[in-house]
Amino acid sequence: MATIPDPHLAMVRPVTPRTPEGCEECLRQRSPWVHLRLCLTCGHVGCCDSSPLKHARRHAGSVGHPVVQSFEPGEDWRWCYVHEALV
Repeated sequence: MATIPDPHLAMVRPVTPRTPEGCEECLRQRSPWVHLRLCLTCGHVGCCDSSPLKHARRHAGSVGHPVVQSFEPGEDWRWCYVHEALV
């Protein structure tokens, strides 16, 4: 059985984290976060779905950048919000 790569991987670019110190929106709002996710299209750093405000998912939905990577030390995985799957 052949595995078909996620078509959204075509949107992945070399990025620089825009706010390496934390979630871009949470820093502005002084809100806590649990874990961080890095948008692999534009470098937005957002908080995860376990965080109260889920900014990474909101960013993906509002600007159409579906693929993120964990921005946690020691973690190396990517997720597609459209397909709700590891990529």
